[in-house]
Amino acid sequence: VQLQASGGGLVQAGGSLRLSCAASGRTFSDYGMGWFRQAPGNEREFVASISRTGIDTYYSDSVKGRVIISRDNAKSIVYLEMSSLRPEDTAVYYCAVRTDYSRHKIWPVAYSWWGQGTQVTVSS
Repeated sequence: VQLQASGGGLVQAGGSLRLSCAASGRTFSDYGMGWFRQAPGNEREFVASISRTGIDTYYSDSVKGRVIISRDNAKSIVYLEMSSLRPEDTAVYYCAVRTDYSRHKIWPVAYSWWGQGTQVTVSS
């Protein structure tokens, strides 16, 4: 699976962004998807995940209530809508394909294919 993330940018605190991740190469609806982020000097951190059908979603406590993950299986795109952004949300955001269901969805090892990342910078 090839993933292309986009939509990042520079935004003021309190602002909003919508990230997109376009997938190709395999049947998109066969896979759960996740978003992670990584700030300089930090480990990759789980943000949100969504099931194959889009019915089930899961969020980290740090973004819950401010972020919505969704997907369009017809277009093979997963979205991450972020609002009320904070400076601590600054990071490179990655989308990923979940392939290992023996691992909890919050762990990067549960995912096999990763996009190239898109930078989100929130200024105070």
